[in-house]
Amino acid sequence: MPQQTSERREKLRVLEALLFAASEPLDELTLAKYANTDGIADLLDELAALYATRGITLVRVAGRWAFRTAEDLSYLLERHAREERKLSKAAMETMAIIAYHQPVTRAEIEDIRGVATSGGTLDVLMETGWVRMRGRRRAPGRPITYGTTPAFLEHFSLDQIRDLPGLAELKGAGLLDSALPPEFTVPQPTDVAALMPDELPLEAVEQPELDLDETGPETPTDEETPPSNNLSE
Repeated sequence: MPQQTSERREKLRVLEALLFAASEPLDELTLAKYANTDGIADLLDELAALYATRGITLVRVAGRWAFRTAEDLSYLLERHAREERKLSKAAMETMAIIAYHQPVTRAEIEDIRGVATSGGTLDVLMETGWVRMRGRRRAPGRPITYGTTPAFLEHFSLDQIRDLPGLAELKGAGLLDSALPPEFTVPQPTDVAALMPDELPLEAVEQPELDLDETGPETPTDEETPPSNNLSE
């Protein structure tokens, strides 16, 4: 740990006050601006080391910094925690699939789960702020693709989506059956903010193919109306 001068101690105090008062995690650019200091990364690492053995710790979540209750003491707060909404088993399964397989469509979620997924389940996850609509798959119908949000990382104290537990950790926590098939794997989760090559912007609409004969398109009569463009999820 760098030797602390009075100036450095004051900078640490300023950062400590900013992080303590903040209602949400703060990024390094914001902290450097308000603390009026360079070398912000080293200062944050030093502050995190100072709090490493205390009841609250300084952690990096979703690329930002925040004070959190020490993990080994979280049980003390469970009796006082107020549960905003208890997610159903279907919602939890859907959330896990989105986190590990994103970007993923509703049809792909259903294929992985083996059962139909209601639109209400996805609506609930988006209401929590943990899931977002990313874009549209380059496929017939232009189905919507889903991914996680920074709020998901913050809630689960993850710096990045790759910090999700792997196969060995899930087995160790008792979340997976130990007698899994040998070929069973857990995908390496990724969360790229930019659209993937097989994704289109949300505003993209599939253009219908017109079946024209030699005489050209027919003009619809009063009894006929052109088919509408149906967007499926």
